[in-house]
Amino acid sequence: MKNTTSPWGFVPTLYIAEGFPYIIINVVSVLLYADLKLPNDAITFWTGWLYLPWILKMFWSPLVDAHSTKRRWLLGAQTVLAALFLAITGVIGLDAFWQAQANGTQTIFTLTLFGFFFGAFASATLDIATDGYYLLALTPTDQSRFVGVRTIFYRLAMILGSGILISLTGSLAERGFVAKPYNWVCLFGFFGLLFLCFAVFHAFILPRPQQDKPADSSTAHAWKEAFGSYFTQQNILYILLFILVYRFGEALLEKTVPLFLLKPVSEGALGLTMENVGLIKGTLGLGGIIAGNLLGGWLLGKYGFKKCIWPFACALVLPNFFYVYLAVAKPGIAVIATLITLENFGYGLAMMALTVFIMYVSQGAYKTSHYAISTGIMALGMMVPSMLSGKMQMALGYEMFFWAAALISLCSFAVVPLCFKINVLNEAEKQK
Repeated sequence: MKNTTSPWGFVPTLYIAEGFPYIIINVVSVLLYADLKLPNDAITFWTGWLYLPWILKMFWSPLVDAHSTKRRWLLGAQTVLAALFLAITGVIGLDAFWQAQANGTQTIFTLTLFGFFFGAFASATLDIATDGYYLLALTPTDQSRFVGVRTIFYRLAMILGSGILISLTGSLAERGFVAKPYNWVCLFGFFGLLFLCFAVFHAFILPRPQQDKPADSSTAHAWKEAFGSYFTQQNILYILLFILVYRFGEALLEKTVPLFLLKPVSEGALGLTMENVGLIKGTLGLGGIIAGNLLGGWLLGKYGFKKCIWPFACALVLPNFFYVYLAVAKPGIAVIATLITLENFGYGLAMMALTVFIMYVSQGAYKTSHYAISTGIMALGMMVPSMLSGKMQMALGYEMFFWAAALISLCSFAVVPLCFKINVLNEAEKQK
């Protein structure tokens, strides 16, 4: 197979490969543990720790900049993820085979949690290398042209991973094809083989850009330069506040919503089957998020960031109130599907703005590290609320929890005006 210089030859698969691990580790893990009947507070607290590598990645991103090439780093990370997903497959399969009824759930939980944690480090490294490679392999013009493409394929992986594939996994057990938890063995076995294919495919297809080389021979110097140039840029306080607070409402809901959809009605939840949850997210939800990404990219390209940020923030925050209605009314599946689709559409719009924001504030020779620092800070803003969300929900009940989460999410509006004071955004807008 010959290498191609066309971004269409590698950008879609690179960002599918980047999106899958995040959703597997942070959302599919929640669904696995919910299926094992673990309590909500334990699920959200322990899976909340899985954000930690995405926070810490800012500290080893200069290592990726300073040693070897981004191409080698991303190929290595994809290979490690393939091995880890296959290891998780083996853990679940062996535990089921042993039929350890007394402690089988705890065995799966403990061992798979370690697997997910190490997978999170590999995934965070893959994020650094992939985003850095994108900035080096594409011209500035192509970077702008393909920002929508990369976002769509990244979100496509996330929706497929928490949607269609979850629906198929649920149907395997619900329709009697395989017994639990062998349906999860099938899913993680598929992910392991998929990432092995990604690594082999990208080893042949990815171009070798001349700019893809170590930024500096000294890791310590690279670390100092990367962090120094990032945290001394103008308006850094405004940048940090926006990144931390913009997704606060989503952080409270990300791990609790799947539990709300799946847990029984007797607990105040909706009691949907895993098959139905996967179908809603993987069909209508997928269409909503892709439509939001496409429209968001077009609007940002036509009108610019500053004109779009207010309506995009509304699209992110207001759908949080949908879950208040769902918790109170317990409507039929058609209404549930409609509201989740609208939520995904708004999320698709809003995340395009955040992606562009982070790209604009990632500048200079260490732009790969700057991007990693920004996304690490964003992960910190997701980690703490998500860890507390399960305990909040169990203390308040679903209805009051969703009221609290929706009202708290209004704080996103408080940081939007800061964008208009950030000089690097103003300069980027002038160049459009």
